[in-house]
Amino acid sequence: MRRPQLDIQLKSPDQIEKMRAAGLVVAEALRRMREAVAPGISTADLDAIAESTIREAGAVPSFKGYHGYPASICSSVNEQVVHAIPAPTQVLKDGDLISIDCGAVLDGWHGDAAITVGVGDVDPALLKMAAVAEDAMWAGIAAAARGAASGRGRLTDISHAVEDAVRRGGRYGIVDGYGGHGIGTEMHQDPHVLNHGRPGKGPRLVPGMALAIEPMITMGSPRTVELADGWTVVTRDGSMAVHVEHSMALLPDGVWVLTAPDGGRARLGDLVTARQPATTSPTS
Repeated sequence: MRRPQLDIQLKSPDQIEKMRAAGLVVAEALRRMREAVAPGISTADLDAIAESTIREAGAVPSFKGYHGYPASICSSVNEQVVHAIPAPTQVLKDGDLISIDCGAVLDGWHGDAAITVGVGDVDPALLKMAAVAEDAMWAGIAAAARGAASGRGRLTDISHAVEDAVRRGGRYGIVDGYGGHGIGTEMHQDPHVLNHGRPGKGPRLVPGMALAIEPMITMGSPRTVELADGWTVVTRDGSMAVHVEHSMALLPDGVWVLTAPDGGRARLGDLVTARQPATTSPTS
């Protein structure tokens, strides 16, 4: 079933269960990559970890081959915001900040998530920026859950919550032109989810919606440029950037963060659906 105008795909609870399975594959790949991040490892090494993890689970990397993209992850280091291509020549060093974006498709359903990780001894100001982005992401997810529960929520309530959390966290640039999206049988679906804006606009937040919420913020200007490879997006002023993301779905009794091992329980408490157990065993 699809909502008109924006062609928003609404999922049944059983379809959301399938998306959860894909989300857990992504979560495990990100967990393994987080553990591997260290000075001396290349972004190509991380890509190999992701691909092997995804394929071991019987899934397929959703990024690889997407509009010609050549890898299983996007590995954006320092001033790179999103979509940077892994390479054996890009070796992480002490003090770097890397954002790793990963997607998998399992039984026709997609999961998509991103983390930002410090490499070795990192400037505390950079780690704070990453924490602010993560808090903003969770604020957006919570706004979606509350909006759906009340029956009055609108899409830009998420955008506003993300922006408000970033502004409260410090003086950061909120990258424009890039944001979250619907997700399901395709990796990118309607609607586009901005990381800024006034609340109360756009389609209603209703059960069955599945969205990827992904703040991208910078230490300087929010303006970006795309490099000659046709993929890598960097800050125009060379300032450091971070990117985090979770895929989530709205159910009649709450939200399910499909790419979080605990379904979002630790950050969202009772906003999480009863389909996600109150306790969960580790994914590995």
